[in-house]
Amino acid sequence: MISQGQVLPAISLTQLAEDGMQTLTNDDLFAAKKVVLFAVPGAFTPTCSNAHLPEFITLADKIKAKGVDAIYCVSVNDAFVMKAWGEAHNAEHIQMLADGDASFTKALGLDKDTAGFGGVRSTRYAMIVEDQTVTGLFVEKDKEFVVSRAEAVLAQL
Repeated sequence: MISQGQVLPAISLTQLAEDGMQTLTNDDLFAAKKVVLFAVPGAFTPTCSNAHLPEFITLADKIKAKGVDAIYCVSVNDAFVMKAWGEAHNAEHIQMLADGDASFTKALGLDKDTAGFGGVRSTRYAMIVEDQTVTGLFVEKDKEFVVSRAEAVLAQL
């Protein structure tokens, strides 16, 4: 598993933007930026939709006021689902990123097998990344939702 102080592995994530599908690299997402990234097991799932994403939406201005350039939400879903999920929650201040084949999640060592739920998914976590280096990592224990909450991350900024 990736740890604090490590540089993110070379990755690409996708995003469905107004002008079509975009493939974004580490340089696009993290170079010369301070970013909060949070990951969820699945778009439109109960905790993710009722608490995790909404809390980051509510606190986005306070998070950005701490010098954060961008807030990213990542899930092992496709870019179409992530765009629809963001729109359903009015997440205009959160960049919704798809890790469709779980390659980013696996490269971080934060994947889990949820065969009965949907196959390979992400562990619930949040991280602070500064110029591609992880400066804060908050990984939830299974079936918990404490350390990756928006309020907990805000307190670490």
